[in-house]
Amino acid sequence: MAKADLVFTRGPVLTVDPARTRATSLAVVGDRIAAVGHDEVLELVGPDTEVVDLTGKLLVPGFQDAHIHAVSGGMELAECDLTGTVGVPEYLERIRAYADAHPDHTWITGGGWSMESFDGGLPTRQLLDSVVPDRPVLLSNRDHHGAWANTRALELAGLTADTPDPADGRIEREADGTPSGVLQEGAIGLVARLAPAATAEDRLAGLLRAQKLLHSLGITAWQDALLGSFGGMLDPADAYLTAARDGSLTARVTGAMWWDRERGAEQIDELVAKRAELKHGRFRAGSVKIMQDGIAENFTAALSSPYLDACGCATANTGISFVDPKALRAYVTELDALDFQVHFHALGDRAVREALDAVEAAVAANGRRGNRHHLAHLQVVHPDDIARFARLGAIANIQPLWAAHEPQMDELTIPFLGPERAAWQYPFGDLLRSGATLAAGSDWPVSSPDPLAGIHVAVNRRDPEAEDDRVFLPEQRLDLPGAIAAYTAGTAHVNGLDDTGTLVRGNLADLVVLDRDILTAPPEEIAEAKVERTYVGGRLVHSV
Repeated sequence: MAKADLVFTRGPVLTVDPARTRATSLAVVGDRIAAVGHDEVLELVGPDTEVVDLTGKLLVPGFQDAHIHAVSGGMELAECDLTGTVGVPEYLERIRAYADAHPDHTWITGGGWSMESFDGGLPTRQLLDSVVPDRPVLLSNRDHHGAWANTRALELAGLTADTPDPADGRIEREADGTPSGVLQEGAIGLVARLAPAATAEDRLAGLLRAQKLLHSLGITAWQDALLGSFGGMLDPADAYLTAARDGSLTARVTGAMWWDRERGAEQIDELVAKRAELKHGRFRAGSVKIMQDGIAENFTAALSSPYLDACGCATANTGISFVDPKALRAYVTELDALDFQVHFHALGDRAVREALDAVEAAVAANGRRGNRHHLAHLQVVHPDDIARFARLGAIANIQPLWAAHEPQMDELTIPFLGPERAAWQYPFGDLLRSGATLAAGSDWPVSSPDPLAGIHVAVNRRDPEAEDDRVFLPEQRLDLPGAIAAYTAGTAHVNGLDDTGTLVRGNLADLVVLDRDILTAPPEEIAEAKVERTYVGGRLVHSV
């Protein structure tokens, strides 16, 4: 056998294979793993071999993110950033400072504010007017299902008390019907369409900015959950193609093309053409993103029974199914027959059931084609639907960071779901025990892209940065190897990267070195670990 280009020794090495094997050494020849084992691997060391002494630090497969918006996240890093705080005075100071630092910007855009910062989750236009009265401002909240606009932006968009809500969204209003400054879901586009469009150069810079950050967190591959134009955002696909062609894309990326919910099956031929076009090097778009509902905090997640009001009484609202469930079954059946993967946004229990019904219809019509359809978010899952994931081969795409007590959960969600449905939230443990395959992602820039933070919450069901020490539904915790597997082998399966996600001979050498062995450390310290090195195909793309 040829001598290795790269050898890691004095492990531990977590292979994430089905036996959960642990080794102490690993060798790389070219871009692939040549050997995994113990001292015998050192026989592959030659005069030109780079030897990395792990000194007890953990080597794992490269992390992968199953649901992320990397280009928009990277672009937002250069805009008005409100993340990292929940203080309203801090928000206003940052907005004022950004506007003062960018007098040439005709619009102030960005986001990251948290609903928990405001009564009822709703800031006002007057607050924005107090710091930027003369230019339009539009700032997404941290989950990107709502946006905060000032009076100037609302005026430019022509929004008044007489403007009707769009079918797929809601304009929050003052007592007399005047728009109050918050736009929910599809209503965001009423204002966002007027903001200056990002250029191709902006999108490429955003991608490269994001890629650097994600590699620093050990992420070697991801699925971008929205290729297409939606809510004022422009399609990031050109950035991926450019980077793939010029070699600056070092990550492996699967793209999920946006399903236009205002159209029907006539768009499928366009998706077929785009799939053929959007494929080069490490980038390919073979997935279709269908957003079936909204989110619980603004009462647009689709539930099987009504939301409660602040007094605990049933309302008339059960959320929104953006795609008619009967039509959804037909669309998914046709997409499946054409070997598209379907990537569902399904957050409420009715949306989850509608998505599973669509997968079931596809399987009944087409047989099992191995397209690895997956349901993302899964906040509220009816117990009757848990076993359907494994039975249908539908993959549970989880965002673990959200499964913890924090104000948005405790103040804006649980009271309006009621105790029974609140206990159905983020059922990771039940899904895994039922035989479902778990993949994991962040939904960044909605929440942190750090896989170690997500793994920490999946195992502990507590936010490592929160003062609240309560465990959120402890019976739904994952063990640490299972949580790591979701961020590696599980997401590799979703992304169709079958020669990644596990450290076995012949697989691509996508590797991460942590600064400690988290498998032997106390579980409450998982989030303290850091990434020291990240490799893609044996090439070092991040080091500290």
